[in-house]
Amino acid sequence: MSEILTDVLPVFLLILVGWVIVRTGLLKAEVGEAMSEFVFKIAVPLLLFQTIAEADFRGASPFRLWIAYFSGVAITWTAGHIVATRMFGRDARIGVLAGVSSAFANTIFIGLPLVGRTVGPDGVMAMSILIAVHLPTMMIAGTLLMEQAERKENAGAGRSTAELLRQVGSNLIRNPLVIGLFCGLIVHLTSLPIPATLGTVVDNIANIAGPAALISLGMALRQYGMSGNLGITSVIAAFKLFLLPACVLAAGLLLGLSPEWRAALVLTAAVPTGVNAWLIANRFGVGHSLAASTITLTTALGAFSVSLWAYLLG
Repeated sequence: MSEILTDVLPVFLLILVGWVIVRTGLLKAEVGEAMSEFVFKIAVPLLLFQTIAEADFRGASPFRLWIAYFSGVAITWTAGHIVATRMFGRDARIGVLAGVSSAFANTIFIGLPLVGRTVGPDGVMAMSILIAVHLPTMMIAGTLLMEQAERKENAGAGRSTAELLRQVGSNLIRNPLVIGLFCGLIVHLTSLPIPATLGTVVDNIANIAGPAALISLGMALRQYGMSGNLGITSVIAAFKLFLLPACVLAAGLLLGLSPEWRAALVLTAAVPTGVNAWLIANRFGVGHSLAASTITLTTALGAFSVSLWAYLLG
């Protein structure tokens, strides 16, 4: 356990460093927002590009990996929706947001640095394969279900599915993460050589993606906080930190994933809720307190949950 804590605690301490920087007024929160932009648009895309371009897949198929992870997502999302609507009596829109908050892991800002530190290159490769479809799948599902819930609440008024898919597709095509993955895949498939000088620049930027992501996340945490019904927040947080990784672990074992890929997926599933839950709440103007509280609570408890799963994985 001491070895696990040695790997896990620095990840969450870097988040704490970012929070302290803003809390003490050493830097303004706007600096953290600028750092997040750098991480999302430059550093992480280059990390994904580097990983895919240099990866040795050894003939492994990505489909079992995707099935293992998203089967866990489907179960957890459904459980979150049912608890919010049946147990706590919330409307369908809050049900969708509860599902998103319980199943949308922070793969970029916490998952990648954590897996890179604890699992190593094979884990980062698994993460890159997951990220290739994670953001599109989760955002499309969340947006479509929220639009459907909006139409239900507004007696059928709302955008058509085709219009919605066009908008989401257009956003994804311009997404830096998607571009980085696609460019890395081209280099990998064509075996294009990367000039040594350019490769050094890519390596240097990719190496700071993890620490910069964690510090910028910590600097952004002050905007979330805890509010609203802590009962539903606690249940959704428990689903995110324990139900989702348990389902992913079971699916990974059933599908015979390698220990490295299985560990990468389970640890990713165990990390705090991603900020995309807040973005969806903000886009539709509903459930801000639930999304914010879940992000804050899961981040506060994340070091414990990740350490527990790392211990169980051996």
